[in-house]
Amino acid sequence: MAVATITDDPTTVVGPRWWRPRVPATVGYLAALVIVTSIFSALSDSAQSKVVLHASTNLHNLLQGRVVTLLSSALVIGDVGTAWLIMPLLACLLGLAELRFGALHMVRVFLAGHIGATLLVAGGLWVAVEFDWLPASVRWSEDVGISYGSMALIGALVFVVPNRFRIVWAAVWFVAAIGGVLLGQNFTNVGHLLAFCIGSAVGYGMIRTKTPVTRRFTKVEQALLTTSAILAAAILLG
Repeated sequence: MAVATITDDPTTVVGPRWWRPRVPATVGYLAALVIVTSIFSALSDSAQSKVVLHASTNLHNLLQGRVVTLLSSALVIGDVGTAWLIMPLLACLLGLAELRFGALHMVRVFLAGHIGATLLVAGGLWVAVEFDWLPASVRWSEDVGISYGSMALIGALVFVVPNRFRIVWAAVWFVAAIGGVLLGQNFTNVGHLLAFCIGSAVGYGMIRTKTPVTRRFTKVEQALLTTSAILAAAILLG
């Protein structure tokens, strides 16, 4: 009769672990962005325009029931040059959020900002078009990218910044988002403001229902936070 034995040898390894990233959601999303951007960059200008319009969460697509654009729009960055510049900054924001929130909650916050702000903006545009406050051509506007989800994460980081800086963190980005609306005067800027408010609401909700993270930022996390702030400033004022 065969007898199963259990060994306490610490060198026994069930499977390879060294390659497993600490931030799997960040790595996965960035890999998807790199693949999509690489393919996108190889297309002709006309083909790129078609892809952007097809992936956009504009009124036309949403009213046609193309709800898949709520996800596909987060994988397409319309300007290839901008995409390659933004992705390293985005990696820092996603990585910091995942380290502090965990993969699942980071994804939830990102999607809440991306989808929530998109639908709120779309609702406002629909009303504006119906009452002739905006031209009907706005139905086919291009609306893709990572900015809404990113601003939601910036807002949610209020949960992990030191207590004495929370009000400053929230106030600075709220004022900057308002400034972006006043300067840009387009629906995308409004979406940035709404996404930040969604993320901030999530962050303050966590403060009320969970024990705030009191662990100090490591030097790496401080660098990630600084880079995340650069990304937020570029989104709001760029």
